[in-house]
Amino acid sequence: MATSLLSSALSIHKEGSLYWQGKSNVSLKDTSFLGVSLSDHRKSDFSKPILKTKISVGAIKSQAVATTPAINRAAPVVKKTLRKGCVVVTGASSGLGLASAKALADTGKWHVIMACRDFLKAERAAKSAGIPKENYTIMHLDLSSLDSVRQFVDNFRRSGRALDVLVCNAAVYLPTAREPTFTADGFELSVGTNHLGHFLLSRLLLEDLKQSDYPSKRLIIVGSITGNTNTLAGTVPPKANLGDMRGLQGGLNGLNSSPMIDGGNFDGAKAYKDSKVCNMLTMQEFHRRYHEDTEITFASLYPGCIATTGLFREHIPLFRLLFPPFQKYVTKGFVSEEESGKRLAQVVSDPSLTKSGVYWSWNKDAASFENQLSQEASDVEKARKVWEVSEKLVGLA
Repeated sequence: MATSLLSSALSIHKEGSLYWQGKSNVSLKDTSFLGVSLSDHRKSDFSKPILKTKISVGAIKSQAVATTPAINRAAPVVKKTLRKGCVVVTGASSGLGLASAKALADTGKWHVIMACRDFLKAERAAKSAGIPKENYTIMHLDLSSLDSVRQFVDNFRRSGRALDVLVCNAAVYLPTAREPTFTADGFELSVGTNHLGHFLLSRLLLEDLKQSDYPSKRLIIVGSITGNTNTLAGTVPPKANLGDMRGLQGGLNGLNSSPMIDGGNFDGAKAYKDSKVCNMLTMQEFHRRYHEDTEITFASLYPGCIATTGLFREHIPLFRLLFPPFQKYVTKGFVSEEESGKRLAQVVSDPSLTKSGVYWSWNKDAASFENQLSQEASDVEKARKVWEVSEKLVGLA
């Protein structure tokens, strides 16, 4: 039992203008009064009627202008202030999503749209975390319903806000489920929420990202080490494997097709891992299709093992008890929610992390680096196929 728990533990992580006019003095010698110079005036015949004196207002104006030297001063350079960016973070009511929302909002440079299923839970979480009220807005989003995704996009556009960064973070993890659960649209819940819901959201909001004038617009999809079979954690059964995707092509409905992407028997832990492979494949396909033309940065990341996150709430109590100390003292892979939030915030806003098509990770010194994806998670043909099948399932093709 203990050995099984420790092996299982290795495979889990949390995705968890100014204008100046000069004046000058005009010399008495060159000044005229009512069109007559003062020097001439001394020589004039005072017996002559003054009415015969020719008054030229134009002369006053023209002479004054002519004797005023031209003064050129450059307008001061006004430094343009970068506007506050707007970032949408899904699943921002707990764990990595909440921690990253706080990390971004606390800088004062970002307004965070907390896209969450439970509005009241998100509001309580934001207040408890001390996120400045002026730096966040909560909007309802249930990724397990395609209608909710479309409604969220419509509501966001009605808000009039620009979209500069989209973070697809929310995830469902059901490791102990013996039977599949389904979304409102009939898809197996883990893949339907983690992949298909985010796929539709990203595709619809891509147009908004394209219109952003922000210096570095980005679309980020949180990945997982558990879906990367070139790592030790990724080799712990059940391993991620999309197979020939017959289940995905059949709609994952458990009726006329398997609820699993590869067409096999249902396994809650594997369904989660498979959904993360789809997330990472989708990120790369976005990069290939849109980066060059849009200059949007597409990236994924593994922020480290957040052993205390609510993502594990469906696991057995003994696992929840042993997993955090196991990660802290045995694997040394433990990362706090606060630290993981800062890492995700880096991928959102750090000028040094603008490379597109990258899967980011952090080493023991908390320094970011480009990690290598497994053969399946970087398979170009599978990425194309996942994209095309997903388009049909969410009604975009």
